[in-house]
Amino acid sequence: MNRHQIRKGRATQRSAKPVSGVNANDDSPSQSNRLRSGLALLLLGIAAFAATFLIVRLTQPSPPSVTEGMVWIPGGEFTMGTDEKQGWEEEKPAHRVRVGGFWMDQTEVTNAQFRAFVEATGYVTTAEKKPVWEELRKQMPPGTSKTPDRNLVAGSMVFVVPAGAVDLKDFSLWWKWRPGACWKHPEGPESTLDGKDDHPVIHVSWDDAAAYAKWAGKRLPTEAEWEFAARGGLDGKTYVWGDESAGDSGRFANLWQGKFPEQNTAIDGYERTAPVKSYPANGYGLYDMAGNVWEWCADWYQRDLYRRRAGKGVIDDPRGPDFGLDPKRLFTAQRVHKGGSFLCNDAYCSRYRPSARHGCSPDTGMSHLGFRCVRSAPK
Repeated sequence: MNRHQIRKGRATQRSAKPVSGVNANDDSPSQSNRLRSGLALLLLGIAAFAATFLIVRLTQPSPPSVTEGMVWIPGGEFTMGTDEKQGWEEEKPAHRVRVGGFWMDQTEVTNAQFRAFVEATGYVTTAEKKPVWEELRKQMPPGTSKTPDRNLVAGSMVFVVPAGAVDLKDFSLWWKWRPGACWKHPEGPESTLDGKDDHPVIHVSWDDAAAYAKWAGKRLPTEAEWEFAARGGLDGKTYVWGDESAGDSGRFANLWQGKFPEQNTAIDGYERTAPVKSYPANGYGLYDMAGNVWEWCADWYQRDLYRRRAGKGVIDDPRGPDFGLDPKRLFTAQRVHKGGSFLCNDAYCSRYRPSARHGCSPDTGMSHLGFRCVRSAPK
């Protein structure tokens, strides 16, 4: 039954005239049968349409409900950054910031969730694409020699445990470019995600994270939103759980235990990423806001941003600067990521504190870099 048949049936009913000697309002058996038949055909048509609609919906993957797996963050005023001795220069000075309410993913985006996005859209991540020299050259000083074509292969940065003690000023001793490494092959082309569906997805660039967020009907959090949410209502505290140092206890978050980077005692049971929700949630019910993996934010990274804000009173819902600027990496515009990772260790960086911030080029994926999403409050 299609719409043209329905129209034809209705037109026939409208043009029918009463038969001589029969009252048009009589409920005769023949007329009742005709009415029942017409109603049955109409209902069959509606049922057929509904069945077709359901088949299409069920066979076409769609993003999850926009608030499924999210928690409401009420918003408010808080102290952003820190003046503490252990804070790095880019975290200072502490200043007051106000953010509005928003929804935030309870956990980092997992491998299973990212796989659903890839299967629904056919998306190919940055790490799975061959680098383009013209794009790489933009991030390098003028006159830099072209990288040989044999080195321009798809891959990502993988953390590799060195054989012994190393100079902590040279991170190239434990970070290696590995061809074939990507979100579904986290250690290289021979590795898999078997048993890791509930681990945070890694080796995702900022561009990958933003694409997922758009598909899911969400967005990446601003740096201010992320830090407010991470604090869980504990304004001015050193860590997301309070002021007690995590040390090597393995109780608070997935951090490095032992001597970084050559020895990981894995007291907490995890040498690398841990399943989401493996550690206690913060005051807002958010998991892994410290450690496990760094998380991309929407903002461009400026190393001296907080100094620029000094003395300006309460900053209302900052969206971040218009461009990235880091004097230590003049030719590379970077995006913010926060939260630290399983590689954080107090003897090395301690950047798992909520005030800590870092920058990275938007096209970079690494073994300890993931993300979570937020959704704005309805207006």
